Amino acid sequence: MKQTNRFWVTVCLMAAMFLAAMEATIVSTAMPTIVGKLGGFTHFSWVFSVFLLTQAASVPIYGKLADLYGRKPVFVAGTGLFVAGSALCGMAQSMPQLIAFRAVQGLGAGAVQPIATTLIGDLYPGPERGKVQGLLSSMWALAAIVGPALGGILVQTVGWPWIFELNVPLGVLTITGILFFLHERVERRKRPVDYAGAITLVVAVTALLTALLQGGVAQPWSSPQILGLLAVSVLFFALFLRIQARAEEPMLPLALLRKRVIGAANACALLTGGITLGASSFLPTYAQGVLGTSAIAAGGTIVTMSIGWPIAATLSGRLIWRYGYRAVEVAGLLFCTLGGFLYLAVSPASTPWYLALCSLVLGIGLGLASTTQIIAIQTSVPWEQRGIATGSNMFARILGSTLGVAVMGTVVNGSLARSLGGTPLAGLYGVSDSVSATNFLLDPARRAALPPDHLALLTGALAGSIHSAFWLLVAAGVLGIVASLYMPAGVPGPHPDDRTHSRISER
Repeated sequence: MKQTNRFWVTVCLMAAMFLAAMEATIVSTAMPTIVGKLGGFTHFSWVFSVFLLTQAASVPIYGKLADLYGRKPVFVAGTGLFVAGSALCGMAQSMPQLIAFRAVQGLGAGAVQPIATTLIGDLYPGPERGKVQGLLSSMWALAAIVGPALGGILVQTVGWPWIFELNVPLGVLTITGILFFLHERVERRKRPVDYAGAITLVVAVTALLTALLQGGVAQPWSSPQILGLLAVSVLFFALFLRIQARAEEPMLPLALLRKRVIGAANACALLTGGITLGASSFLPTYAQGVLGTSAIAAGGTIVTMSIGWPIAATLSGRLIWRYGYRAVEVAGLLFCTLGGFLYLAVSPASTPWYLALCSLVLGIGLGLASTTQIIAIQTSVPWEQRGIATGSNMFARILGSTLGVAVMGTVVNGSLARSLGGTPLAGLYGVSDSVSATNFLLDPARRAALPPDHLALLTGALAGSIHSAFWLLVAAGVLGIVASLYMPAGVPGPHPDDRTHSRISER
């Protein structure tokens, strides 16, 4: 059998992870231009939401398929779908078309991230796994730094379609590298596919994430539409669990989730996902809206998270094999909680440098915690379950990110409504409600034209509302510490699959 070239496979996986991670950052920079060209501002949020929806719904399915049929065909198929979706996005002629093509792109991304992480678990045993998983995780940090700048350059030079079309040649190279350099042995036998489980899971996840993304934004949380979506989600999750308990080859084996290490790691992933996106969504808004910094300086307050994360993630591999899962996970969540308390000390008198320091501390915590979760899960299961186990962790992280932003957004909007609801700002500035006047704080020209008393009123209300949301970061950190105490103590030993039952021939 041909030998796998670990180096080039790892390079290809890192490139694929970078492309998938960058979609969240590069598109945000280009969206004002895209809306200007295609119109459809009312559908603005769905360009982001539909990508997240299809990605999250497909992650567990891809993980199970990788366990049944091997990592290579599933990864190649998913990456191919991602590339096809990217090409179609670049050719979109209207906002509805772009949203539909983003859904295709998200379906492909649902395979890229969990299968890349799973393959690293297959290729590298023991302490090596921790080091390389840290490098893979750092692609998220690199994408956060490169994405916005690259998006701006492409939009101003060759045009917005190239933020999508750039994925095509790079994706094709990645697929080619995997086809040539990765060789695995998979037992070929007929296995039933849990179609009913897959369908009910997709419906349940789609309904839940749609409710979280639209609740408090497009519709009030108490509206029949949002309550109906939540009811559908609960119903189909119940059907999914019933199907999983009876299926011969369940999409998500319930016995797997009952493992203490997997349950604890996924609970921590849910919380760290919320912390990650919650902080990165609202801290730049505080810097630009309250402190009055430029958009570039506001982005700089969160870039330091992308510095602390990869450093801590790379070190976590060594620390786990010296101090054990629990110690490193607890340390990571302690740093996250400390970062949350530092955010609470932010005030209108703070400097952007202080905000950047807060993000650096938070990034260290997230790097330690997130990498430990992946390594703990992959070391605790055999090859046949590593794909779905890794996929469950990715799903928990995406769900946590969505839930975190939704809840923090509700807190911010509710606080702003209480602070500005009785003011005459809506009539004075011709906006639908007084809360909408806070948009002027993010536009330098409009901000400069605000009277001093109105500027003070708006910045004070925005500062207070985001400060209230920062308490949720602290709460999530504390809950994470409690959850991390359920992680196994002691230094991990090698899993039998790492030595005697490897499905990948290496060199």
